[in-house]
Amino acid sequence: MIALLTFIKNYWIAFTVFILAVITTLSLWPFEALPSVPGNDKTHHLIAYAVLMFPTALRKPNHWKLIALFFIAYSGAIELIQPFVNRYGEWLDMAANMIGVLCGLVVVKLIIYFFPANIQNSS
Repeated sequence: MIALLTFIKNYWIAFTVFILAVITTLSLWPFEALPSVPGNDKTHHLIAYAVLMFPTALRKPNHWKLIALFFIAYSGAIELIQPFVNRYGEWLDMAANMIGVLCGLVVVKLIIYFFPANIQNSS
């Protein structure tokens, strides 16, 4: 597990850009009907944005707070654009996205709490 976390920490920009591209594609692709997947729509939003924030929170670059705010603003922009691509924009989705960003931070804090020397010393 430590090796995977170190890998994510070292390549956090690539992971973040990839996850952001996946979220953007899935959020703006004009579906006739949403695919049937287990779970609630808001849960999917929360998980997606927690996963998006995870690499940044793990690496914690100098301006990580601005990056987190960017993710939240970006999610709002997606919600505003969705009605133009045959999707529904919902403010509750943005709330779930914000909570997801916070959850990504909390998960990393918990990992660092339980594995402090292993994570902080890896580069």
